[in-house]
Formats: sequence, C-alpha cells, structure tokens
Amino acid sequence: MNVVLLGPPGAGKGTQAERLCRVTHWAHISTGDLLRDAVARKTALGLKAAEFMNSGRLVPDDLVVSLVAERLRKDDAGKGFVLDGFPRTVVQAEMLEKTLDELMLKLDSAFYFATDREVVLKRLGGRRICRKCAANYHVTNIPPRVEGVCDRCAGELYQRDDDQPATVSRRLEVYEKETAPLIRFYRERGLLKEMSGNLEVTEGQNALRAALGVPA
Repeated sequence: MNVVLLGPPGAGKGTQAERLCRVTHWAHISTGDLLRDAVARKTALGLKAAEFMNSGRLVPDDLVVSLVAERLRKDDAGKGFVLDGFPRTVVQAEMLEKTLDELMLKLDSAFYFATDREVVLKRLGGRRICRKCAANYHVTNIPPRVEGVCDRCAGELYQRDDDQPATVSRRLEVYEKETAPLIRFYRERGLLKEMSGNLEVTEGQNALRAALGVPA
C-alpha cells in the first residue's frame, strides 16, 4: 500500500512509519532523511539543496519533490511506501499528485494523526536525536539502553533547537497555517483516515496496522 502520514510536529509520524515499515517492508520515505543523505553523498540534488540549507533558507518545493520522485523510482517503493511528514503544504500535495501520476503510482490512504497540543509539547520536549545516525529516542517513551547514548551506533544523543518549547509553539502555528489545509485536500479526494495521535507508541501502531489490514 502507498500511504501518507499527516499531523502536527510530535504526532509520532516518524516513529509509527518506521515501525510499520519494519514489519511490512514498505519503503519509509522521510524528506529530512532524503535531504541529509543527498547532501552527504553530494549528489546533484544534494548539492543544490545544500546551498539553501547552508544559508538557512527553505529548500524549494520543486527540489524536495524531485528528491521524493527519485526515491519513488527505486524498486522497493514499488512494493509499497509510507511518506512520513510529506507533503507539508497543499502546493506540495498537488506536485506529489502529478509526480505519482507520471510514475503510474497512486496513494491508497492519507492518515491524519489528530494530536492534542499538550501531548505535542510533552513529546517534543523529551525527544532526543543521535548526532551520528539521526535515530529518534524519547526520555520516557523510547529511552535508550544507556542514557545519552544511541543504541544503534553509540553516538551522542541531543535535543534539537526546534524541540525547545518556544520553537515548538512557532512550529505549531506554521503547521496550522500551512499543513492543516492538507486534511481538507485529502478528505475531498476520499483518501483521509483519522486516528488519534495521543496514543502511546504500541497502541498507535496497533491502531494503524488495524486500519491498514496489517497483522499486529
């Protein structure tokens, strides 16, 4: 199946996508990961993206969509994919729709994780990221075996600047303005499914798998 996960920062999209893809072997597609990988490998798209990222500017929509299209052309994406946190705007959604048509692919569902503001603030405040491999942890929900150390690569865990309370509030404002209209966009296309983003990780995963018909 081909799925989009929508919701505010801290809704758990990345964690749920990773767990779902581990079981189904669908391609987990995160634009953040794609950008970091392209920049690290110094691909043509990565070099273009780096110019914007290094100067603190947003990477243009057409460049992000080109990265996604490049990833969707890989064989594993043909067996199913989960788009994690992309598209972020209606413009991106329209560009994605056109790209999928060109690749003769289609979306099956767009899951909206409805999440309370208090839950978002608590989750993001406790989130920690590995400096080496970018693995995600949470001080209470997904703690590492050793505090401050990544289970996968032994890298240092840190709190991102955009997970600070004041920054999170601004991110939520941007989400409401730019990303929330996607709910209407996918509802109008008959693709929207809504589930609670307030659930704990295992509960949320079970709910997502049940909605997709994937054995828990």
